[in-house]
Amino acid sequence: MTGWLRAARSPTDRPPASANRLLQSALEHPLVAALAARLSLRVPVDARREDVTRLAAVAAVLRVVDGAPELLFIKRAEHEGDPWSGHMAFPGGRHEPGDSTLEDTACRESLEELALDLRAGTILGRLDDLAPRSPALPPILIRPYVAVVAPDVTFSPSDEVAATFWVPLAVLAHEDSRAEHVMTINGARARFPGFRVHEHIVWGLTERIVQQLLSLLDDGATTGV
Repeated sequence: MTGWLRAARSPTDRPPASANRLLQSALEHPLVAALAARLSLRVPVDARREDVTRLAAVAAVLRVVDGAPELLFIKRAEHEGDPWSGHMAFPGGRHEPGDSTLEDTACRESLEELALDLRAGTILGRLDDLAPRSPALPPILIRPYVAVVAPDVTFSPSDEVAATFWVPLAVLAHEDSRAEHVMTINGARARFPGFRVHEHIVWGLTERIVQQLLSLLDDGATTGV
């Protein structure tokens, strides 16, 4: 753990007991508990390669509201030259030298982008590493982590974030949420699977992470999704 993370969590900064109770209640939700168990048992794909030197991490953040698990998405702000400008995404970003691990990267980026302290919640584990499939995007390895926070968590988005959305997992799992993102690459139209979130489409790497998450719960053993 890096020094700034240790400093951020002094004894006087611990969450109040009420927040701990809310978090514990979320962790005991059958769907969240099943997800935690499956993440603890599986061995995620580690896709590090010598030719991919840029590393990043994102956080798929869950909360439970009125008995329903919800997943957090952000809409990235528009910035010229940013290949992910305006995309629907999870909080996260590139690994920096001060990050001891990619988990630290996901935590640091969540603090910087949303003032969201994942260490005040619980990190359940990680999903498989991913890399962009599009030649238009830079070669980078992305490691997704799954975290749970208390339902009353609040944000203070930075100028990197245009909007935030909480979406019930049950909505994402429903076939009506499926959509397509169409774009032109090298003069040819390309279609990518996605999820509709309000007026936006979640596609690309973020869509693949959502699919990983849903697949862990899609074995008939868990109800509610």
